Amino acid sequence: MVTRILSGLLGILACAALAPGVPALAQPAPAAGETPSYLHLASDYELGRNGLPRNPKEALRLYCLAHAEGDPEADYHLGWIHFTGRGVPRNMARAAWWFERAARAGDRTAANLLKRLGRAQPERDDSCDEILGKASPSRIRLERWVHRLAPEYDLYPRLVIAVIEAESGFDPRARSPKGAMGLMQLMPETAKRFGVRDPWDPVQNLRGGMAYLRWLLDRFDGKLSLVLAGYNAGEKAVERYRGVPPFGETRRYVQRITRNLESASLL
Repeated sequence: MVTRILSGLLGILACAALAPGVPALAQPAPAAGETPSYLHLASDYELGRNGLPRNPKEALRLYCLAHAEGDPEADYHLGWIHFTGRGVPRNMARAAWWFERAARAGDRTAANLLKRLGRAQPERDDSCDEILGKASPSRIRLERWVHRLAPEYDLYPRLVIAVIEAESGFDPRARSPKGAMGLMQLMPETAKRFGVRDPWDPVQNLRGGMAYLRWLLDRFDGKLSLVLAGYNAGEKAVERYRGVPPFGETRRYVQRITRNLESASLL
């Protein structure tokens, strides 16, 4: 409660001065063993805490996921991001639109900030639709599993998400002509190697793919290009060529995921 009140006071002062850089509302840490919500994760990326780097773009994406799940507090945070210009161009009209939505859901801080914005005419903000694209409810649920499981393997969730996007487009039933299966396109021998009994089970598939990524990161001393090449072509091909193999598919794969991570400001 104290944090919320202080955040509201800071927001009111910031509205009056129109000064960027005021800290956003901090989320209380989840209890031990509790899976962090998108809201918690977004706040951690926004503020650079709990072992995560400060990354406004990823914070914005996660706030959008929380909004897509129907979390009304995400609307307040999205308004705050547009108000402070943290990760997006500063836009009072869009901030007013999000604060208005949060105020309708009973958020007093948003209502107070909306009043302080005065004549700012709310302007609909479709940036979350652009960021998430046509993300289905099933993809949103799967991303939550990624965020839950990735820390067990000491992996950044965004890396796992980028690999899934390239491998299967988040289709748990995807099967390649070569026989790779599921979200992370595990070959039968890879699934067996990492203890996956049912590669069509999304959680087992995620665990197998993450275990393989972790193994590759250790094997290639964290060099991402070699890790990705190994995931696509196999570690033996990387060892044979002492680098990224000269296969068109593998080189395109590495470039695609690297660009994806660069656009998310994670490289």
